Amino acid sequence: MQRIEYRWPHRVCRALAIGAAALVCSATVALAQNASTAPASATAQPAQGAEALEQQSPRAQMSHSAKIGYLGLYEVMLDDNLVYTDPKVAYIFVGSMYDTATKENLTEARSRKLNRVAVDKLPYELAFKRVKGDGSRKLVIFSDADCPFCHRLETEMKGLDNVTIYTFLFPIDQLHPNAAHKSKQIWCSADKAKAWDTFFASGKLPDNKGDCGDPVARTQALGNSLRINATPTLIFADGTLIPGALPLPQIEKEMATAELAAKKVAVAPK
Repeated sequence: MQRIEYRWPHRVCRALAIGAAALVCSATVALAQNASTAPASATAQPAQGAEALEQQSPRAQMSHSAKIGYLGLYEVMLDDNLVYTDPKVAYIFVGSMYDTATKENLTEARSRKLNRVAVDKLPYELAFKRVKGDGSRKLVIFSDADCPFCHRLETEMKGLDNVTIYTFLFPIDQLHPNAAHKSKQIWCSADKAKAWDTFFASGKLPDNKGDCGDPVARTQALGNSLRINATPTLIFADGTLIPGALPLPQIEKEMATAELAAKKVAVAPK
């Protein structure tokens, strides 16, 4: 899958939803055929049905399947998309499910939890660190030096305080063929954080050949393993992963929610 840059207009969100629906619907045709010919005992097993869903749609990776507590449905995570199916996998539901009492988007909340990254296990030696204020909060970013939305995010983050920002260099070769070399030059600077900030402010790169070692291949492999396919992508303290150049108020809101969730996990009994 080609990595893309997100900017969050409605047309992009709609395109993503349509793409997910098309992916699932293509799998459903074959599944329906299997369900109609399989023994009743087999079609009644949701785990087997979820596996069939993955097998019939080889381009999608299934990472989770479980029964949910309402409507007799099962949830299935295909790539980064949470979809719903009946016990026989005869129907697939794509879209958000809301609790009318609490007005909560149940699909979004569940997706955030299932797609969380193990923040404490990230290889921070492959990132450079910027500390603002007391550095008490934590934010991880996968960013591309030539990504215009990464530039927008950097502008938004000027208003952040009391945060430690870890930046992983994640150039998108298909879109920005010069970004990888620029990333290497920034990485080879004596002060990586300052070199990054200077480049984003003025476009000036450090005076080196970028040959001190290549972190780019490793950071790209890391991003791929986390199924990151957009820049910028932000990872918050609780492991919540959100792509896009989020505005400052949303960053603050997400950070507050994530910091609280991370603290709850830290004090929970093992």
